[in-house]
Amino acid sequence: MQSNHFSRHAQQVHTVAHGGAGEGGSDPSIARSWLRCLEDYHLDPSVIEAPVVLEHGRLLESRERLRQVLQIADHEMNSLHQQLSGAGHAVLLTDARGVILNCVSAPTERRSFERAGLWLGADWSEAREGTNGIGTCLVERQALTIHQNEHFRGRHTGLTCSASPVFDPHGELLAVLDVSSARPDVSRQSQFHTMALVNLSAKMIESCYFLRHFEQQWLLRFHLQAESVGLFSEGLLAFDGDGRICAANQSALNLLGKVRGGVLGKPLERFFACSHDELFSRATPGGSTAWPLHTLDGRQVFASLRGQARAPVWSVPAAQPRPAREVEPLVCLLDPALQNDFRRSVRVFERDVPLLLRGETGCGKEAFAQAVHQASERRGKPFVAINCASIPESLIESELFGYRGGSFTGARKEGMRGKLLQADGGTLLLDEIGDMPLALQTRLLRVLEERQVVPIGGEPQAVDVRIVSATHRDLLERVEQGSFREDLYYRLNGLEVALPAVRERSDKAQLLDFLLRQEAQGEQIDIEPRARQALLDFAWPGNVRQMRNVLRTLVALCEESRIVFPDLPAILRNSTVLVGAALCRERAAERPQNPSRADQSAGAASQPDRDTRPLLQDAERQALMETLEAKHWHLTRVAEHLGISRNTLYRKLRKHGITRAD
Repeated sequence: MQSNHFSRHAQQVHTVAHGGAGEGGSDPSIARSWLRCLEDYHLDPSVIEAPVVLEHGRLLESRERLRQVLQIADHEMNSLHQQLSGAGHAVLLTDARGVILNCVSAPTERRSFERAGLWLGADWSEAREGTNGIGTCLVERQALTIHQNEHFRGRHTGLTCSASPVFDPHGELLAVLDVSSARPDVSRQSQFHTMALVNLSAKMIESCYFLRHFEQQWLLRFHLQAESVGLFSEGLLAFDGDGRICAANQSALNLLGKVRGGVLGKPLERFFACSHDELFSRATPGGSTAWPLHTLDGRQVFASLRGQARAPVWSVPAAQPRPAREVEPLVCLLDPALQNDFRRSVRVFERDVPLLLRGETGCGKEAFAQAVHQASERRGKPFVAINCASIPESLIESELFGYRGGSFTGARKEGMRGKLLQADGGTLLLDEIGDMPLALQTRLLRVLEERQVVPIGGEPQAVDVRIVSATHRDLLERVEQGSFREDLYYRLNGLEVALPAVRERSDKAQLLDFLLRQEAQGEQIDIEPRARQALLDFAWPGNVRQMRNVLRTLVALCEESRIVFPDLPAILRNSTVLVGAALCRERAAERPQNPSRADQSAGAASQPDRDTRPLLQDAERQALMETLEAKHWHLTRVAEHLGISRNTLYRKLRKHGITRAD
């Protein structure tokens, strides 16, 4: 049966590639790719070949070259996987050759994707694997979807892949972001939504890489709409102190109506109706305030300029010594219990006692660890963090311990310093320590006991490092399960600190203000009382990380520097409706069953409250229905986003008579 399928598919490929009609022929990019595979790469669609996988050392070298991109992409990839409801999808990042450098998938599905050839280090270039999302995206240099039988090789026709290119600030291909699914029921139409999310995530990675790459240079951000300055669609121009453009992203070229060669090396005054001095005088360190700016052809854009403001050349004052920059605190610690935990943590850390931080995902464990480091005598030394869950198991040993040059095939000549040696003299944060592979735990314990690191293929090297570990898991439970070493647990657990979730913090209001100031970057942003209360009432299942992301979006989108209730995401507005309905029911339950005459008299004033109850119930039902549809009836995710338990959600569904048929 399988050989018949491969034969029919091969015949289809030959027919379409040479101008015939059939499935795959409607998309010119597919037909072009099939023809390349046949005539340029001399591939056979019916042949089954194992994927070509880079040796371990060469994979490490490839990851090292794109280290910054991988760091930026890690959050976007995990977020994208969650948005796609996780199940049945693998989110992949490759380099510009099509080699897979990172993969995010459900642990239970990893094997099935590996059987499909989606290995770390696997080469998915078009020349190796024929028409596929990654390889064809690299050749076509555009976002595309390759759906099942559109793949060249018969063995890949069970896959559906949506891929988008990631370009560097100079317009060169940097990487490819891809979402692959091996589910047979995936239709091409269903991929429109997936493709949009992949494209958006790729643009986010591009923008973040651009901003980080030119962190020390002048940066002009602009867009046709003021509210879009700061979002992924904004134009970005990096330039030197003379105002000559060093780099431009594609959005900037589109907004200016220019090609890259017509922009690079040119002064900004060639494109904007603004003098050199006037432009530089508008700069702010955070570049947060957008102002109107006109192009030379008369169009208005809104722009912000990041850099140190310059006075006009005719009034430059005598040079003055620059004051030391004030360092903003890393975390908000106004909760009394948190303050006490922080003081205790710093005291034991100074005595070289390891810290173990426990708390829900996103509650600020890394920020807390960094604050302890900054408050200690090691503040001027390195603070190095490694996420034991985000680095593939096959690579974490090299990342942590490093390796000697030439120690294995493909190893870099100069070798690589691992995280432990990078943190020498300072602090190493082992984030998500509960996910560290068991074999690696043994080596880590030896390092902690002997104070020596042995790189792969190398000699022992003394290391002076203080350890902070963090996890959202119950490590004692993992010890009982046999997946975490008991002796390592007690070695890392010098002082255990349980960081509270946002919903449990007494300083939630101060935390909100603190994060808002950070995201506003010096701009004065106000929040109307109703919106502020909604932000404070929300349960924040994603904790500090979720609150920060929401505030960042609100700051970017708010008008006239004021956040109002309609600006809030639907999930917060819906949650407010649910809270309001619950409060109304509580008030009704608290009223006496047989009111006195005075109560009856006072009841007239509460009549509107009773009248609003049916409206609130209708609003609650509508809010539930909207959230259920948005989350595709995934009840766990619905409960998380509404900030309520699953049991509470079930009760509300029963109360309103909501079933899937609705």
